[in-house]
Amino acid sequence: MDATAKGFVEDSRKPEDLRHQVSAVLLDRRGPVTADMVEIFPFSGAETLSPEYCRRVGSLLVQLLAFAIRDGRVDARGEFVADLHHVVMERALPVERLFAFAYLTERAALDELAIDEPFGATSEAWPLVAQLVRRASFDMLASYTERIQLEPSAASTTDRLTTLHSRPVMEMVLAKEVERAGRFGYPLSLILFDVDNLSSTNKNHGYGVGDRILERLGILIRGFFRQHDWVARYDEDSMAVLLTGPDAAHANDLAERVRVTVEERMEFNDHRTDHPVCVTVSAAVINLKINAGDVIDPERLMADAVSAVERAKREGRNRVEIVDGSSGASR
Repeated sequence: MDATAKGFVEDSRKPEDLRHQVSAVLLDRRGPVTADMVEIFPFSGAETLSPEYCRRVGSLLVQLLAFAIRDGRVDARGEFVADLHHVVMERALPVERLFAFAYLTERAALDELAIDEPFGATSEAWPLVAQLVRRASFDMLASYTERIQLEPSAASTTDRLTTLHSRPVMEMVLAKEVERAGRFGYPLSLILFDVDNLSSTNKNHGYGVGDRILERLGILIRGFFRQHDWVARYDEDSMAVLLTGPDAAHANDLAERVRVTVEERMEFNDHRTDHPVCVTVSAAVINLKINAGDVIDPERLMADAVSAVERAKREGRNRVEIVDGSSGASR
């Protein structure tokens, strides 16, 4: 091992030193990383975007990724996130295409770092370098999602009633995360909660009661999951949660705890009759062990969750249906 590589390995024992070095390399090679992305991205959707526009978006994404690695966070109100949002709004770039571009940023950054001699793919530091990049990519998307929630267009990304992410956001994130899981190989769990008898509640007690149930349920469910977990209102009476990596191991327990808490704490009184309104949820947990190279269909995954919730309801409601197994993916 030469002196440079040896010094780097020693420095990498300090997380802040490693963060700064990886960030510096990406900022120094922003041009080549951006160029790699622009070769692919303009043709990734129905509308072909100009290379110059893509270079502007890509350059901002690379800088955001580098700062997220260096600082361990991205300020949703910061200058670069604001600049990115401004550029996105110039062409009304759909969120799903921006997320796809962010994923390409992560891949291009890893490819560029992998050939770096001090901490490339064959070095001792590489597993931590790759982890830093993947986590920073996630933080970057989370900060941008937070940013657009502050804008007038937030209705498209946030459900106003529950304040959770909207269905389009969940669908985009699910597609991105299953692709990533299939590339690197790690577990993934999808939880789907469905309010029991909500249509009857609306009919018998009024939609105001139903709305209050959904509003409180959104707050309650959000409290059981960490800030970086994806929690969304998926349908009129259902909410979805996506857990990846080590977090997926807790999905069964978390789903059951939510079910019990709803049953114990979410009773309402109908203001017209003063009669109590009991609230319960049925839930499905789909646990997948995904291997590197697996190809996962996100639509099939969500359909499996919907089917499992329907089974839970047929078997009495107020219960959690758990589906464990391999991904059932194609190769």
